[in-house]
Amino acid sequence: MSTQTPQPSQAAPDTTRIHNIGYRSYDGPRLGRAYARRSLFSQSLRGAYGLGRSAKSKVLPMLLFGVMCVPALIIVAVAVVTKQTKLSIEYTQYAIFLQVVIGIYLASQAPQSVSRDLRFRTVPLYFSRPIERADYVLAKFGAMASALFLLTSVPLLILWIGSLLAKMDFGTQTQMFGQGLLSVALLSLLFGGIGLVMAALTPRRGFGVAAVIGALTISYGAVSTLQGIAYGTDNLDAISWLGLFSPITLIDGVQTAFLGAPSSFPGGEGPGAGTGAVYLLVVLALVAGSYGILMRRYRKVGL
Repeated sequence: MSTQTPQPSQAAPDTTRIHNIGYRSYDGPRLGRAYARRSLFSQSLRGAYGLGRSAKSKVLPMLLFGVMCVPALIIVAVAVVTKQTKLSIEYTQYAIFLQVVIGIYLASQAPQSVSRDLRFRTVPLYFSRPIERADYVLAKFGAMASALFLLTSVPLLILWIGSLLAKMDFGTQTQMFGQGLLSVALLSLLFGGIGLVMAALTPRRGFGVAAVIGALTISYGAVSTLQGIAYGTDNLDAISWLGLFSPITLIDGVQTAFLGAPSSFPGGEGPGAGTGAVYLLVVLALVAGSYGILMRRYRKVGL
């Protein structure tokens, strides 16, 4: 049996082609990590209010923003018409009274900020370059805290402008307005960190919403119930210490101890300066801990 070696003329024709599809090298400026981090922050902040997204995505955040502002407008209108000498609500109390609205906003927007990236596995694309894990976490954390600060500070600005229109004392109102801004800034950092941690635990948005609501609402309900029992049994010292176990009561305790705000605790007895220092340390530890947990979480999902 013999074999024949194919002659060159019998070999398959060479079909190799070189196509010029127009790719060119980029010689422009490289904007780097800082620009990418700012862009992610801006995109996330805009997304927290539905900007740059569908009309349907704008409805809930804008509605909640309006709900936060309407009571302030009513208070101002009454103060101007009746010529009151002081507002009917303290600047530091406003966010406490409207905590349900803040909780709903956070529960709806924190999962939107991070859950979609986890669900569609786009986080590794962010980390490819030039953004690193710390840049992503800082941008998302900063955007969520800024969105909450905007939600909570604009009503205070309305109250302050209204107090000036009602010809209230400028110095007193400005001082109280500044105290209110400090309070909501701390609240924004604390709530933003907790909300992102809860949302980042799962790629499913519905689970993230439930987790955020549970972390805020259930903890506040449990603490309020126990504080009520302690007040009813004349165990007044326990009221302040129980406030350490809920985010909103932590903010209440800090502003009562250091900003001279009236307390929402049963009996109106908030923590003193010593216990207030513990409150402040716990708040700062929770903010730092939230950042650390997010860094650890995205160490895994970024691979």
